[in-house]
Amino acid sequence: MGKVTFNSPKNAAVTAVVAILSLTLPVATPAQTGARVPFSIAGTNQAFNQLQQAVDAIGSGQGTIMIAPGTYQQCAVQEAGSIAYLADQPGSVTFEDTACEGKAALVLRGKNARVSGIIFRRMAVPDFNGAGIRLEQGNLDVALSWFADSQQGILTGNDPAGSITIDQSTFSGLGTCEGSGGCAHSIYIGDYGLLRVTRSRFEKGRGGHYVKARAARVEISGNSFDDSAGHATNYMIDLPAGTTGQISNNWFVQGKDKENYSAFIAIGAEEVLHRSDGLAITGNDARLAPGVQRSTAFVADWTGADLTISGNRLGQGLKRFERR
Repeated sequence: MGKVTFNSPKNAAVTAVVAILSLTLPVATPAQTGARVPFSIAGTNQAFNQLQQAVDAIGSGQGTIMIAPGTYQQCAVQEAGSIAYLADQPGSVTFEDTACEGKAALVLRGKNARVSGIIFRRMAVPDFNGAGIRLEQGNLDVALSWFADSQQGILTGNDPAGSITIDQSTFSGLGTCEGSGGCAHSIYIGDYGLLRVTRSRFEKGRGGHYVKARAARVEISGNSFDDSAGHATNYMIDLPAGTTGQISNNWFVQGKDKENYSAFIAIGAEEVLHRSDGLAITGNDARLAPGVQRSTAFVADWTGADLTISGNRLGQGLKRFERR
């Protein structure tokens, strides 16, 4: 089935980011770019050949690691502090094939982390949870980044006081239900205080959900969810513990090859940790991919909460709401 293209002006920024990042693959290796040491700490004379060395040099302090263009089979663990991981040029830095602690390219358990302009791909580990980023605690900001062809894009633990922001990023070819412990997803967020996802693209899922989050509050706005080339996927957005906030101005296309096609958005399907009264689901566009004919629900709710569902444009075969 052909890929569905979104031409809405509200998704122009997402389209531009996807195009820019796509043109950068494959990227040059450090050996091809010259003699520059790949990892340097901004504002200092410190430079390192290994990402972990740069992370350790910042330690419990605060710093920015500038990363030279290249493809790296490296990973790092941040134990403390506040660290920004920035590509010199967005889309010119790739981490692939290597996961620290059997988890991810970046394992983060410090105070804050910022990731910008980086590509993460081909992350696979024996427990089927290999991710570009594993966030175990602290705040995380991700921008202009690409997560591709891995078991999971971003996976987190629980930090009710923490916040996660994802902007202008792409999640492609992610997810799997191969493991005995359950499915992996494009994004899987634990019990966090806030999850904000804006101007990003989700596509070509390979199992599980595109966004699964137990966050107390979500703001998911201006994104595209293109499941037309997905394989054995589930919900577009799964909020299994309930949540407040908003899901607004997103584009959704549900594809043919589904493990579960019964809903686009699911609220409280597993447990109710958070109240969902007032959750606003507004201004979205949702439809089935061309040639797909079935009946499904746009929103399915298990909580009995007072949701606000209005102003959504729904294609043929979609029910506005279903209480379960």
